[in-house]
Amino acid sequence: MENTIKVERAKLNLTQQDLADLVGVSRQTINSIEAERYIPSTTLSLKISKIFKTTVNEIFKLDEDD
Repeated sequence: MENTIKVERAKLNLTQQDLADLVGVSRQTINSIEAERYIPSTTLSLKISKIFKTTVNEIFKLDEDD
């Protein structure tokens, strides 16, 4: 699963720690999601999309292998 979290964070000038604080997770969790080593829960995905004022589908894209 690909994601655009790093791009979306840059648009809002947010650090990984800023985003982590806003959604209630650790900075390492945000790092792992951005690096595509961790797939977030539905709840976390929704919280992230709310911060970026967009849909989950705009942030997370399924690969053909998924």
